[in-house]
Amino acid sequence: MRQNAWKPNYKKPRKHSMNSRAKGARGERLWRDELRAQGFTARRGQQFSGSPDSPDVVCEELKELHQEVKFVQSLNLDKACEQAERDSRGKRWIVAHKKNNKAWKVTMSSDTFFAILRDGIEGIKL
Repeated sequence: MRQNAWKPNYKKPRKHSMNSRAKGARGERLWRDELRAQGFTARRGQQFSGSPDSPDVVCEELKELHQEVKFVQSLNLDKACEQAERDSRGKRWIVAHKKNNKAWKVTMSSDTFFAILRDGIEGIKL
């Protein structure tokens, strides 16, 4: 028998995954809802400004903070932080990230973390 025997040319059926843009929008709505549950005023940002570097979620009480939201099962945190820093245009930034059926986590630079510890919410202003 030949080693490179003919194999039928068909693909295994794949599970239908959610469109990544739709999943991103869903994650932004979930983060907005989380902020609201914590007493903040929040709305999704992208659809209002239309700018690709606008924050994913806008919160009036945290307007000095650029918020990048990721709702994925496998997150490259370094790339997400680089995107948040690049899109923030010099503002302090966070990456709010979540997996299915898991709690939200928030990642930020150590500068932002220590500024908030030292100065409270006013510490997010540069």
